[in-house]
Amino acid sequence: MQRELIAERYELEELVGTGGMSSVYRAHDVMLERKVALKVLHPHFGDDPEYVERFSREARAVAQLSHPHIVTVIDRGESDGRRYIVFEYVDGDNLKQTLERTGPLPIPRALRIAAEIADGLEFAHEQGLVHRDVKPQNILLTPEGDAKVTDFGIARSLDVEHGVTQTGTVLGTGSYLSPEQASGGPVTPATDVYSLGVVLYELLTGEVPFTGGSVVEVAMRHVHQRPPDLLRKRSDASLRLAAAVDRALAKDPEDRFPSMRAFAAELRACLAELDGPAPHESVALDGEPTMVVRPRRAPPARSRRRRWGLVPLVVILLAAAAGAIAAVVLLSSEGTQDAATSGTGAPATTPVRLSGLTGYDPQGTGGEHDGDAPKATDGDARTFWQTETYATPAFGGLKDGVGLVLDAGRDVALSTLTVSTDTPGYTAEVEAGGSPQGPFERDSTVRTVGARTTFTLEGKRGRYYVLWITGLGSYDFAHVNEVTAAAPS
Repeated sequence: MQRELIAERYELEELVGTGGMSSVYRAHDVMLERKVALKVLHPHFGDDPEYVERFSREARAVAQLSHPHIVTVIDRGESDGRRYIVFEYVDGDNLKQTLERTGPLPIPRALRIAAEIADGLEFAHEQGLVHRDVKPQNILLTPEGDAKVTDFGIARSLDVEHGVTQTGTVLGTGSYLSPEQASGGPVTPATDVYSLGVVLYELLTGEVPFTGGSVVEVAMRHVHQRPPDLLRKRSDASLRLAAAVDRALAKDPEDRFPSMRAFAAELRACLAELDGPAPHESVALDGEPTMVVRPRRAPPARSRRRRWGLVPLVVILLAAAAGAIAAVVLLSSEGTQDAATSGTGAPATTPVRLSGLTGYDPQGTGGEHDGDAPKATDGDARTFWQTETYATPAFGGLKDGVGLVLDAGRDVALSTLTVSTDTPGYTAEVEAGGSPQGPFERDSTVRTVGARTTFTLEGKRGRYYVLWITGLGSYDFAHVNEVTAAAPS
C-alpha cells in the first residue's frame, strides 16, 4: 500500500496526535532518509486567515529557536493546499503520558526535567518569545530522558501588544493558566515561570494544584486561591524545594523568580542538596551548615508595606471571610442557580436552554463571526463566540456596539442571564425582542463583564435576547464563552 507523500518528500507513516487546529504525523523524509514529525493544518482551516497566520507564526517563532531543549523546526510549506510544518522527530512520550504511566516522579528526576524545560524557555525569552501554554503535553522526552519544549503555536512576541487570536479556542490551558492570563493581564516571561511551577507541582504530586468543574472555575482559583502546601502532598520534599514551588506560583508576577534562568538555578541548587546536607540544611560559604527556614506565605508586597491596628485588621479579616464564602458559592453554582434560593423567600427559577443564533451588527456590514454563535451555548467553556477585532474600545468610532443573538426557543420573560468569558473587562447589557433581526428593548443595566457575570433582567418578554456589547476592555475584541439563563418558575 502506497503511503501519502507531502511536497514530494515527506511520506506519512502514522498519525501520532491530533488537535483542534492540526494533526501530527510521524513521517519519513525520503530525501534525507530520516524520521520527522509533520504537523498539518486541518483542511477546513486553510481558507481562514486567522488560523493560517497562527500556524505560520508558530513556524516563524520556532525557526529562530535552536536549543537542545526545544524541538527544532526543519521545514515548512504548502502542498496541494495543505499547510505543514516539519519538526525533528522525538521518539518518546510526552510528559503527560509519562505521568499517567508512572505517577509522581522521583524528586531528582522531576528537578532535572523542570530545569531543562526552564533552560529551553529561558532561551525562548531571550529571543523575545513567551510560550504561554507550558504544560506536560507540550514537553517531549527523548529516549535518554531529556526534555524538549514543543508547540509554540500561541507564543507571543514581547514587542507586540496583541497577537493573532484563534476563534473558538481559549489561549492557554486552564490547569496551567497564570493568574494574569486568567484575568486578562499582560503576558511576560513570568507567565511561563508560573506555568512551569504548576508543571513541577504535578511532577512531584501527580496532580495539578487547582481543579474545578469548568475552565472558568479553575481559572478563578488560579487568580484567588493559594496553591496546596507541597509538603502535605510530598513529605520527602525539602523546605527549599517547597519554597521554590511557592515562589513560582506567586499570584503577583513580581513575586516570582525574576527570570527563568533564576528558576533553573534554584532547581539545580535543590538538586545539589539531595547529595549534600539534609533537606532542611544548606552549606554556607564557610562550610558550616545553615538552616533554611521556609518563609510563611506572605501577602502581596503592596499590602506588606503598611501596619494595621487590631480593630481595622479584624474588620478586614471578617470582610475577607465573607468575600471568600461568596466566591465559593459563586464558583460552585451554575449560571441558572444565581437567582434561585431555597427557603429564603426569594423567587424560584427554572433553567431556560438558550441557543446561540448569530452575531448582531446593525451598524456594520461584515457580520460578527456569525458561524461561531453556537459555541456560546454549547456547554464547553473552552470554545467561544468572538466579536471582530477593533482598533479602540469604542469600536473604532464606527458603531455603538455589537451583539450576540440568543434564541430561548419560546416567548419568555427571563429573570437572569449569566455570561462567562476569558476576556473580562468589556461592558454589555441584555436586550429582548420578538425577532432575531430586532428591534430589541433594553432588559438590564449596563455592566462590566468579569470572568462570570449574572445580569438581573427587568422582565421584558421575547423569544430572542441580545447580549449587546457597548465597549471593549483591555482587548481589541470580546469573547462570550458560555451563556446560561433562568426564568421564574
